[in-house]
Amino acid sequence: MLGPNFERWGQKSGEILRLATEAEHPRTRERCLALYMIGTGQSNATQWAKEIGRQSMTVQNWVKEYNKQGLAGITYKHSGGPAPLFAQK
Repeated sequence: MLGPNFERWGQKSGEILRLATEAEHPRTRERCLALYMIGTGQSNATQWAKEIGRQSMTVQNWVKEYNKQGLAGITYKHSGGPAPLFAQK
């Protein structure tokens, strides 16, 4: 069963829960809450994805990225997108 490996990164589930409420970006908070719910056995990736309206592969990828890179793998980073029509002053 797929689950986050908190021990590999020297973290505890409580720390992940704290980040789920305190992280700067809402997407990072969403990802941390998913890791917490899955890591504490309260849900699995498929159930949690359904609960939050995401694809199960999306949530599974969050877990996989966390296991490979730690928090750096799930921390939101703006990845581009179209340029704004009007530059802000």
